[in-house]
Amino acid sequence: MSGSESRWSEADAPKGANYDARWAAMAASGQSIHGEADLVSRFQPDTVLDAGCGTGRVAIELAQRGIDVVGVDLDESMLAEARRKAPHLEWVNADLATVSLDRFFDLVVMAGNVMIFVTPGTEPAVVANMARHVVEGGALVAGFQLTTPYSIDRYDADCDAAGLVLERRLATWDGAPFDGGDYAVSVHRRPTS
Repeated sequence: MSGSESRWSEADAPKGANYDARWAAMAASGQSIHGEADLVSRFQPDTVLDAGCGTGRVAIELAQRGIDVVGVDLDESMLAEARRKAPHLEWVNADLATVSLDRFFDLVVMAGNVMIFVTPGTEPAVVANMARHVVEGGALVAGFQLTTPYSIDRYDADCDAAGLVLERRLATWDGAPFDGGDYAVSVHRRPTS
């Protein structure tokens, strides 16, 4: 997430282990909880930055699939749960607008509505900073609700300003085509020279 005044810090959402309880209940009922990891895996990345990783659900699943993954989040209670579940992975407590990991990734994923939970006004900085972590030919993949003040048009403009090109837009993490609904998963790619 981004900033101490992020929408996430002000949200009434469960945090830490309580956040994970929802996913555990879904898995126990037989629902797949790895749509994000499934989509990311289709790109066959060797390295992934899970930006706004929360409790690590996506990052841990990607690591189990053999991908070198780093998780970044501003919420220490969420990261504490991620570290408890997967202490062998790299978890970084930092603001997405300013974090510098001194490395590049084949893919940066922002699942879980990350873009609508960052500090209002920092969205362009978050997109630009995440784009800086993407290798040439790599991708930034983000999914979020479109019923907030941060529109898909603004997101596309921020990606364009960061040198990323829209490759495709989906309605869900399972790959359904985007039909103008209230949720979108966008794939923006860094062109090769």
